Amino acid sequence: MDHKEVALRGKAISKAIEEKEPSASILKLLNELKEGIKPTEDLLRQTKIGVTVNKLRQHADPTVASLATRMVSKWRDEVKIIKAAAAARKPVGAANGTSSPAPVPSKTASPAPTPAPAAAKQKHGVAPEKRNHKTDNVKYQVTGDEQRDASVRLMYDGLAYMSEEPPADILKSARAVEVAVYDNAGNRVTDGYKIKIRSLFSNLKNKSSVHLRKRVQSGEIPPQRFATMTAKEMKSDERRAADEKLEKENMNNAMVAQVEKSISKEFQCGKCKQRMVSYSQAQTRSADEPMTTFCECMNCGNRWKFS
Repeated sequence: MDHKEVALRGKAISKAIEEKEPSASILKLLNELKEGIKPTEDLLRQTKIGVTVNKLRQHADPTVASLATRMVSKWRDEVKIIKAAAAARKPVGAANGTSSPAPVPSKTASPAPTPAPAAAKQKHGVAPEKRNHKTDNVKYQVTGDEQRDASVRLMYDGLAYMSEEPPADILKSARAVEVAVYDNAGNRVTDGYKIKIRSLFSNLKNKSSVHLRKRVQSGEIPPQRFATMTAKEMKSDERRAADEKLEKENMNNAMVAQVEKSISKEFQCGKCKQRMVSYSQAQTRSADEPMTTFCECMNCGNRWKFS
């Protein structure tokens, strides 16, 4: 985006705040900025977009506040990196107006350290697949209610799995999801509230839910929407395709005529010694050969055949 486009987005955000538009509208504008802006000191100063987005850090919706906080911090860090790199390239004496060339570095001189990117500063030394509230040393007791705090903990563990985001940002998202579920339950810890929290957690911790975790954490899926999603809606495209394939296979199998089975006490299971055995017979060899008997124990599931 150029300066004009960024300024227009800033005006749209200010208007959305004044008119108290839904959080989804503000999140859409923020995500457009997040993807399309390359922050420089000149751009931030002329458009004042940093000031506009910074106001959203106190927004009532935790998702909006979290996204705005991350964006402002990222822009600030990136501008610092650009300025540091420019300073490292500036010739010695440029600051006091002289044109003396920089001294030639010796072969043994150590190179100037390259400024670390913002993401590197946020590393916490824990492998993504092992992250949870314990490894991140997170204080999840934020609601004043033991059961709700346990739900915040579950949401944190689900969102932290395989994530590179800072613990503070993950905790904000976890808290926002719990608040949304609590609101939907009538501001009470009901059985429906507990079931929904467990469902969201199990879907977040699924290894195939990479995109789901990222979309919830980034705010692409707002907490209010995530709190009402069904298990089917939360599935990844790969998982959904696999389930549809299995459902189709089961349907095809259901339409195939099944061999009628009988249950008899004449046969004894060699595994559990019970005499509750279902059996069926089929001609598997030539017509003058005896039929093959297929047996299945109704107690332990053991199967065998004889002819």
